[in-house]
Amino acid sequence: MVAGAAAGGLDVIAIADHDTTAAVASAQAAASGRSLQVIPALEVSSTWQRREIHVLGYFVDPGAPALVAHGQRALTVRQERMREMVARLSDAGIHVAYEDVEAAAGPDRVNLGRPHLAKVLVAAGHVSSIPEAFSRYIGDQHPAFVPTRLLDPFEAVSLILEGGGLPVWAHPPGDLVDALLPGLVRAGLRGLEVYRPSHSRTDVVRLEGICRSTGLVMSGGSDWHTPDAGVPLGSFHVTGDEVEKLLAAGGM
Repeated sequence: MVAGAAAGGLDVIAIADHDTTAAVASAQAAASGRSLQVIPALEVSSTWQRREIHVLGYFVDPGAPALVAHGQRALTVRQERMREMVARLSDAGIHVAYEDVEAAAGPDRVNLGRPHLAKVLVAAGHVSSIPEAFSRYIGDQHPAFVPTRLLDPFEAVSLILEGGGLPVWAHPPGDLVDALLPGLVRAGLRGLEVYRPSHSRTDVVRLEGICRSTGLVMSGGSDWHTPDAGVPLGSFHVTGDEVEKLLAAGGM
């Protein structure tokens, strides 16, 4: 990832794996000697009324006891969740093996996630693409979807604060912003993810306005998972002006 980010012309990236900071140290070591800075981060999974709510934690302490304990618990919970999703697919006549999902995640994986299951669905010919796997079977509120059931969003914010980080609501669903944002701000939320490839101009303008009126910082990113999608790192980027307050809050 670090080599790809450097090749793509990026000068700052955040390693924000789901529910773990395990990759931060190796990424920072790989960036040593390059004109690339790696922000220690993670993306905490939470559930609200069977909806997935993700909270980014920027500038965390990767070794914070609360984050390490969360990562250990998440490993077990995510394995159980994946077995349940595979079982739901089987009940619908779509047969994949849990072991194939583990293999798709690779030997260096820490947590199992839906992108790994999506890869298996593509390889088995059940769908033609990873986006189709989500839109037909494993996306939120689809037949085989199972919530992570780790934390609620307010607990996710608290966890990031306990880990020394800056909590930012990742890709906030438009229909939940008004209902959840006041409570999340009271819990310590510091920002919203405004800039991302899937956000329309209308989305961006709305989220920018919310941040300006509430004093929240703005973040952005590619939400890049693997090279399998054929999109190289650097294809989407944010400018220093767009995330200036976020970087300043982290001491950059």
